[in-house]
Amino acid sequence: MRVFTLMLFCAGVFMFSGSVALAHEPGPDKPAENSSDGSPGLAQFLTGRDALTDNWFGLGETLEERGITIGLGLTQVYQINLQGGGVTNRSGQRAGVHRRRGRYTGQFDLEMEFDLEKLFSLPGAKVFALAEGGWSEGLGPSSVGSVMDVNGAAYGDQVIDLSELYYEQSFLEGRVKFRIGKMDITGGYTCRHCDVAFDSNAFANDETAQFLNGALVNNPTIPFPDKGLAVSLYVEPVEGFYVAAGVADAQADARETGFNTAFHDEDYFFGVFETGLAVTVPAPWGNLPGGYRAGVWYDPRDKERFEKGTTKRDDVGFYLTFDQYLYRENEQDDQGLGAFFRFGWADRDVSDFQCFWSTGLQYQGLVPGRDDDVLGLGYANGKFGDSSD
Repeated sequence: MRVFTLMLFCAGVFMFSGSVALAHEPGPDKPAENSSDGSPGLAQFLTGRDALTDNWFGLGETLEERGITIGLGLTQVYQINLQGGGVTNRSGQRAGVHRRRGRYTGQFDLEMEFDLEKLFSLPGAKVFALAEGGWSEGLGPSSVGSVMDVNGAAYGDQVIDLSELYYEQSFLEGRVKFRIGKMDITGGYTCRHCDVAFDSNAFANDETAQFLNGALVNNPTIPFPDKGLAVSLYVEPVEGFYVAAGVADAQADARETGFNTAFHDEDYFFGVFETGLAVTVPAPWGNLPGGYRAGVWYDPRDKERFEKGTTKRDDVGFYLTFDQYLYRENEQDDQGLGAFFRFGWADRDVSDFQCFWSTGLQYQGLVPGRDDDVLGLGYANGKFGDSSD
């Protein structure tokens, strides 16, 4: 029996915010250019606003005041593997000839949040909806052959899915929150200044704005189910300390409503529990926020025991995820340097990875005048379980 070690290096994740580029104003020695009739030209029209549509042409502000928030996102990626790699199977064994053709992928999402307190005078209640779509698969299986997906934002050819639709109720000024509906169990809550519950991280948790590689988005030792029916509870008994628990349909399919797998298939429900601290460390250059989380999970699904050829259910594991700012340019925004660390352990008999860890750095606003640009450097290492044989 052989156990392999996976080492992955991810560098240079740059996400340039259009809102920053579009907010640039002419310098004092270069007056704004107007059109021949004296009205603002196209360049001034675009660069003189914070966003391309100026918050939905002004309608966004009106809707937010009434309790409706709308967000639209578009992520486009082109990747090509210049050297090495090849088509491999799940265990990392070569299974085909490497293709050097590049791959252009895209993902779009429309999210809406309804504040029911403003709309219908229901205190602490809201409804969240997310629709997603995209085009093309990533080049990982066809060209790279990596076990970790090199493009976590590749959504595949899907016109549009209603990925999330859930109800949230908060109590005691937000110290207790409850969600029920179709959701991404990793979607998370907010404790003071940081995202928590489950497997969240301030610097390595978003494939559309941080690292693209799946190893630096979520912990691969955790068998999170697809978006589906779930319930979760968040409690913050004292400021900065929280506990959270979630139960989700372990056989969920994000393209469906979730009722078929949750109520008409096996009674398999994935469970996760997490606790942690949201801290603020004083420093000469200001307060430095950080998050320190630990969790355990339970997966009841039948899994093949690779060593014995039998099946096993009731799989369990644990994980850690930390993030900490090391330097902040000011306390009014997120500019500065931060570090992150993750660790996870799972049963080697039935899991692709027995253990995993990752670490890295992120600097936001490194280039003067580009306050929302992000530079990230990450390293991930995973030890294969017996599935590598």
